[in-house]
Amino acid sequence: MLDFFINSAWAAPAQQEAGLASFLPLIILFVIFYFFLIRPQLKQAKQHKQLVSSLAKGDEIATSGGLLGKITELGDNFIVVEIAKETEVKIQRQSVSVVLPKGTLKTL
Repeated sequence: MLDFFINSAWAAPAQQEAGLASFLPLIILFVIFYFFLIRPQLKQAKQHKQLVSSLAKGDEIATSGGLLGKITELGDNFIVVEIAKETEVKIQRQSVSVVLPKGTLKTL
């Protein structure tokens, strides 16, 4: 009796896309993220690891905290840096951000 006043609602037929075509936008997005975000970070981390492993006594460095100084002692995880005459601080090796050219501290 109600069918006379109200039309019955039927579900639309299911449409299936091809398997690879539905994942294609996701794959393209991952490739974009890899080349613009992941790969440059991995490259930068590799360069920093190489910089930290190549530190030597007498190198003039700048830390990520902004300290400038000359390395006086090297350890496995820590280095001792002379930041002023007879003033030394112990810092982590990983906090070194730049090795400065020789003589830079004298010009500052």
